[in-house]
Amino acid sequence: MAVGRPAPLSDDGSPGGPKPAGHTAVQDTVRLGLVIGALGVVFGDLGTSPIYTLQTVFNPGDPHPVPVTTENVYGVVSLVFWSVVVVVWVTYVLLAMRADNDSEGGIMALITLVRQWSSQRGRRAAAVLAGLGIFGASLFFGDSMITPAISVLSAVEGMKVVQPSLESAVVPVTAVIIIVLFLVQRRGTAAVGRVFGPVMIAWFAAIGACGLAGIVDHPAILRALSPTYAVGFLVGHFGTAFFALAAVVLAVTGAEALYADMGHFGRRSITRAWMFLVFPACVLSYLGQGALILADHGNISSPFFLLVPGWGRIAMIVLATAATVIASQAVITGAYSVASQAAQLGYLPRLRIAHTSESTIGQIYVPWINWLLMVSVLTLVFAFRSSTALAFAFGMAVTGTITITTLLFFYVARAKWGTPRWLVLLGAALLLTVDLLYVAANLTKLVHGAWLPLLIGITAFTVMTTWQRGREIVTEQRSQAEGPLRAFVDQLRSGEVPTLRIPGTAVFLNRGVRTTPLALRANVEHNHVRHEQIVILSIRTETVPRVPADERIVIDHLGYADDGIVHVAARFGYMETPDVPGALALLTPEQTEGRLQLDQASYFLSKIELRRGKAPTMPLWRKRLFIATSYITADAAEYFGLPRDRTVIMGAHIEV
Repeated sequence: MAVGRPAPLSDDGSPGGPKPAGHTAVQDTVRLGLVIGALGVVFGDLGTSPIYTLQTVFNPGDPHPVPVTTENVYGVVSLVFWSVVVVVWVTYVLLAMRADNDSEGGIMALITLVRQWSSQRGRRAAAVLAGLGIFGASLFFGDSMITPAISVLSAVEGMKVVQPSLESAVVPVTAVIIIVLFLVQRRGTAAVGRVFGPVMIAWFAAIGACGLAGIVDHPAILRALSPTYAVGFLVGHFGTAFFALAAVVLAVTGAEALYADMGHFGRRSITRAWMFLVFPACVLSYLGQGALILADHGNISSPFFLLVPGWGRIAMIVLATAATVIASQAVITGAYSVASQAAQLGYLPRLRIAHTSESTIGQIYVPWINWLLMVSVLTLVFAFRSSTALAFAFGMAVTGTITITTLLFFYVARAKWGTPRWLVLLGAALLLTVDLLYVAANLTKLVHGAWLPLLIGITAFTVMTTWQRGREIVTEQRSQAEGPLRAFVDQLRSGEVPTLRIPGTAVFLNRGVRTTPLALRANVEHNHVRHEQIVILSIRTETVPRVPADERIVIDHLGYADDGIVHVAARFGYMETPDVPGALALLTPEQTEGRLQLDQASYFLSKIELRRGKAPTMPLWRKRLFIATSYITADAAEYFGLPRDRTVIMGAHIEV
């Protein structure tokens, strides 16, 4: 997931629009910068997979161990290579990255595409697929907890190769690194982001060089590039190969980041970085480790670090630690983005979000998610204590997300692009067969750790769907309490409700144009006053990442152009944080029936207190969960950027 998301980019990774002649050098510099940036953000997880993949496959402590034989080594390395080709190259680079929502990618973008299509076609199928998408997003939270733990652990475990007596220090050192990593999140990634790319370039160059050295010592390993070895291993030794798939899939962890970060770097920049550096380096590393294992079947405890010459192992441990911290940074920030987008789409309560960059819109920090992740990651480190033990849990989250992404992509390809049914069915059958084979293999590790991401995913899915359902119930009851807005305005104009008109501007935040803000109704019915100028403001979250400034505001005079009451709908994309004063500043006196006194305006909010009711709207446990989840809702005044000293909060209660 992206560390930051500026304005959408064209396919070549440069800002869209016509380019004047003579700017080729500038364009090339921009593109090179985006490629380097993509290396630092997008490929951290995928690029550190060689540290632990083959080590996990041949781990003798595995409940279904793969015997270290020449035939098995060729088969496993071939499976790793072709898994990368099928999942990363085909599923993501060639297919999924073509399905963007206003240049943004990721599973949340696919969900919004499905929701957009549901208004034109059958809602039931779209709702089921959107639910699957939410479960995929839920699994990503599990990925965000497991990735920092397994990545940093696997790098620090290199100390055991240098000095076996340091084994007892692995977990404490890992914990310290993780704590520091989460403590610096609030400072943002703008400063450290500048060094991410160069560090990852050094990383890929190093692992590629070490892998090449291993291949030179045992060039016969190049035979594993033939698909016949992968197919032969699967067909001839299916029992062994099937269980091996649960670890082989670790080679593609992080593949979803290519798609999720597309809006930040552009599809072409990500593709170039993958094609010219990441893919060759990772393949060389896997082949080199395979060659090492072939030469000495005893080198399976840590083939990645044993591939490095003795004089360079300490430097490689330091570089690996830096690379895994970068990989962790990417998924942590990705969790912020997913949580923010889910809140915008109504699947989570409003969360407090801090923007950490003045120049990059999407660099955000979500405190509640940050501390939840830190506690979870540390718990995993102390509970599992090794990367191989965590690997059993890691694959389940990855395979689940990949499978759901594949399914949603082919649905969008058929529904929105009109791709021939036979082609959709053929492509889906081939790719989903591979994906489901990985899922099935990981299910065999259920009691050995694969239950963990499923538990995290189910928990997050339950919370999000419960919040969505509870929000619908509250909205329905709130609408009845508020009453129709047009009728209320008619009563004010006719004098049916006697009120004193006082000078000044009042802004009432409301959910839409149909109902009356509870705070406005209370002000009129109990205080018998109204302001000279009343703005009823609704925040609309659109199913696009961003809304241009010239399309931000929609005005409705509510039937009268001379009563000083106007409804304003402020449109924001799901990637944006609503800025109420900024949106109101776009209004002209002609639009608002007079000039607004924004520097002295009063803002009114309606605070709803939730109570458990007796109506069978939801099971009792879901009501309790919904009410408990509401307590993490961010302060509305802070979230919408309202001035504290001019914000009035009026309360009401609703039973669910």
